[in-house]
Amino acid sequence: MVHLSLEMMIFVIVGGFLAAYIDSVVGGGGLIAVPVLLATGLPPAVALGTNKLASTMSSLTSMISFMRSGKVDLKAVWGLFLLSLTGAVCGTTVLRQIPSDFLKPLVVVMLILITIYTVFRKSWGERSTFKSYSTKTAFLMGSVAFGLGFYDGFFGPGTGSFLIFAFLMLGFDFVRAAGNAKVLNFGSNVASLATFMFLGSIHYGVGLVMGIAMVGGSLLGSRMAIRKGATYVRPLFLTVCVLLISKQIWDLFMK
Repeated sequence: MVHLSLEMMIFVIVGGFLAAYIDSVVGGGGLIAVPVLLATGLPPAVALGTNKLASTMSSLTSMISFMRSGKVDLKAVWGLFLLSLTGAVCGTTVLRQIPSDFLKPLVVVMLILITIYTVFRKSWGERSTFKSYSTKTAFLMGSVAFGLGFYDGFFGPGTGSFLIFAFLMLGFDFVRAAGNAKVLNFGSNVASLATFMFLGSIHYGVGLVMGIAMVGGSLLGSRMAIRKGATYVRPLFLTVCVLLISKQIWDLFMK
């Protein structure tokens, strides 16, 4: 059992707050939260489960914040939420059978393509043009929701960025894309959290402390995004994509 000093507890609180501030808008909070938890001495599996507890508290907070401000299209995401949750259950089940490292090169390529596409479409995501699903887009988004839910349960890095990109492709602006993405992300987080709880891979003391800090970070981050709009979310989205690319490349070459 890990017992934290006051200094380390402050480190966990500050790290959780910063992670949630970023994650509440564009995802990628695990880039900060997981290393912070590993620094406390938690085993890797427990650190991942503990992060999932805290990040689920964070994603619930930011989802509610976006919903209360009217920045979530409930008709567009309700069915997708269930598919994302189901996909995550399948992903975490498969993860227990086979390793996920083979996905790293593919994730790097996909993140690079998303970043390049977003950089060159400068006015993309400034206004929402989405009206309703066609049969084709409904099928495609259902597949994306299930697939990214599965990916989040199986591997995870970049899920928030991929979800935002998918909603941008549908015609949503950056803020609504972020709000819709948080709903699906919450669904996959809940499914993964349940699995970690079943496996006993959570340090509840550390997770709840970080989770409370993350709630504060989520509130501030989501409100900032809602107030400032695409001019704030777009550069943050690109920054997190670049950081995710760098992290995955680092992991590939440091093995």
